[in-house]
Amino acid sequence: MTSQTIVFTTDRNTFKTGVSWTAGVSLFLMPLIWIDPVTYLTLTIAGLSLGMLIFLIASGLTLIFGLMDVLNLAHAAFFAFGAYAGHTVLVFLNSLGWIETASLLNSLLYLVAALCAAAFVGALLGVVTERLVIKKVYGNHLMQLLVTVGVSFVIVEILKIIWGVNDEVVPVPAGFQDSFIVCGVFVEYFRVIAIILGVGVFAVLQFALKKTKIGIIVRAGVENREIVKTTGYNISRIFTLIFAAGAGLAAIGGTMMAIFNQAVDPGMGDQFLIFALIVVIIGGMGSITGSFVGAIIVGLSFNYVAFLVPKMALGVNFMIMAVILLIRPKGLFGKD
Repeated sequence: MTSQTIVFTTDRNTFKTGVSWTAGVSLFLMPLIWIDPVTYLTLTIAGLSLGMLIFLIASGLTLIFGLMDVLNLAHAAFFAFGAYAGHTVLVFLNSLGWIETASLLNSLLYLVAALCAAAFVGALLGVVTERLVIKKVYGNHLMQLLVTVGVSFVIVEILKIIWGVNDEVVPVPAGFQDSFIVCGVFVEYFRVIAIILGVGVFAVLQFALKKTKIGIIVRAGVENREIVKTTGYNISRIFTLIFAAGAGLAAIGGTMMAIFNQAVDPGMGDQFLIFALIVVIIGGMGSITGSFVGAIIVGLSFNYVAFLVPKMALGVNFMIMAVILLIRPKGLFGKD
């Protein structure tokens, strides 16, 4: 009887997985009914690059929110501060006359410099925030919401003091403004780089959390913090590092989005925090894979609907989130 039950359960799970993949592929191809193939390919590439940029933000939120159980609404401010840090590096390089004449290789080097600056600033902000604020409110979600909103306001005001309240134009390295042709579609190099970076971050996070000792400790610490402490590990220090990593990823996402939009402003993090929250909810709390898949869904659906029915572009992601939560209340890859 037990073996029959196991077989039945396995068959049912396989059937559900097959149905899910069939539904997903069908929805992915459905826009071809209304959109010509060339436009569809253009929107798909743009949607994937947007999705990977959103994933950079959502992955940091997943580490902090999903793994550490911290409701961190200061994530948007980390994102914005990272955008300004990267912007400052690019402005400096532009003042030297290097941006406008940069080759693709040089553009990549300048991007790495901007991302490193953003990651450092974001991680530093994360450490300060976790040590001074978050450490005192672990386990208290209401207080986490209140104090992180306060931290967000403070960081945004600091941004305004340092860089001003007006929008700033981000100098984009010349190599990223070039494009190549695929099946009649002009593809910008920066979009390809955004996709590669998103996939790379996903692979690194998966490896770190599932195959390394620190990843095992983090996952064990989430399940039972006290037991990990008794084994001799400093879980508080590890959680600080995880919080810093999440903030650093948000900052990297900020710089990438600043180059993508070619502009920065102090409140730019708020709109993308909404996307990140939708992605985390769709994918399931604490699931990096879920955030990755959710980001692709959000990026593609936003672009397709923005082309077909512009006024529905943001609303469609809320609809997708609602439908998924009705079917799977804990998200696509959330633990049952």
